Amino acid sequence: MNCAICTLFEGDYHLGLGALANSLYACGFRGTIYAGYRGTLPPWAKVAQQNNGFSDFKVADGFCIRFMPVEAKVHLTNYKPDFMLQLWEKNCPDAESLFYFDPDIVVRFPWKFFEEWASDSVALCEDVNSPMPGNHPKRNAWRRLLITRGHKLENKTGVYVNGGFVALPRAHKEFLKLWLQIITQIGDAGVHLDALNTAEDYRFWNNDQDALNIALMETNCPTSCAGKDGMGFIASNSFMLHAVGCDKPWKTRLFRQFLAGKSPMTVQRAYWENVASPIRVFPPAKITRMQMGMKLAAFGSRFYGS
Repeated sequence: MNCAICTLFEGDYHLGLGALANSLYACGFRGTIYAGYRGTLPPWAKVAQQNNGFSDFKVADGFCIRFMPVEAKVHLTNYKPDFMLQLWEKNCPDAESLFYFDPDIVVRFPWKFFEEWASDSVALCEDVNSPMPGNHPKRNAWRRLLITRGHKLENKTGVYVNGGFVALPRAHKEFLKLWLQIITQIGDAGVHLDALNTAEDYRFWNNDQDALNIALMETNCPTSCAGKDGMGFIASNSFMLHAVGCDKPWKTRLFRQFLAGKSPMTVQRAYWENVASPIRVFPPAKITRMQMGMKLAAFGSRFYGS
């Protein structure tokens, strides 16, 4: 199947992108990752070739990352549906399915599984904070705001999905248009879209994610939603692992965890297993040190953990 993958990053999130790309390659993906970014290219991609305003980094045979500068004024998390629609219109119009992954995700299942998942429906994953009942006061607040703007919001669901993974076939790209429309209307209502979180408005917190869930309430597109196992939020054979929150795996402080008697988290171990090849995200000595440290910390936590 002709599929394309995209992500958005800035700052040190390139350290996550490298591991995401390596995990996708290990799981069998071949093709192009379209990486929208602000700032400079990652140190590990300095050999990327300039190409009509883009930078193409050949990772391995049949596998490339195309770095695309982004000038949007909103926070990148609120740029997701816009970016995906532009890619389908201008960069990969022949892609049968388009996948968005946050750059702090590590993929674990064979790529064929993902292809089949998004072949005929919008693929999503339940969030760690799910469920949110259909009559939840926040959902009712969303209705009060958006029904007056032409939305129906009739479909009630108890699932609250995570915005870090969205995939869909080209036949249902109208879902992206709906998602973008809702983000825009949230901004029109006075919510700041240049920030990751919105603390000043009780109706919204993660703007893109809340908008995604609103779109899920309204859409007529078929959807396929994995549970909390999809992103590793519960102990299971997860499709992928998502390092939500501020404590990213590339910031791991193993010595502190060891002193606290804490075993490395599954997402931390998976991350450091995917930083060496085909992209070398860190110097070899650091990779070896962290991988050995993970094993020692896991062993020590059995004796010193509380």
